[in-house]
Amino acid sequence: MIHDVNLIQYLTVGLLLFIIGISGIFLNRKNILILLMSIELMLLGINLNFVVFSIFLDDLMGQVFALFVFTVAAAESSIGLAILVIYYRVRGTISVNFIHLMKG
Repeated sequence: MIHDVNLIQYLTVGLLLFIIGISGIFLNRKNILILLMSIELMLLGINLNFVVFSIFLDDLMGQVFALFVFTVAAAESSIGLAILVIYYRVRGTISVNFIHLMKG
């Protein structure tokens, strides 16, 4: 038995992913890894909405734009993790509380 999933259900999943990402940023401000994963969840929710609207409107531009967002997200993730590794080597912790020491 095949269930028909409509546009509203896909958009609800994308919205839930985005809200989980925002809540991860606001509820946990102590760990940089969780902040990076929350940003990735937000971008994933946005990409899901782009792809769903692209399929619903029968236009390829939403999927192309989602591909560009995936590229930017991969670059953001790799650069963020590289900064995190260097920061951990220098400070010995990844806590956000000590990030203000990076000034100067």
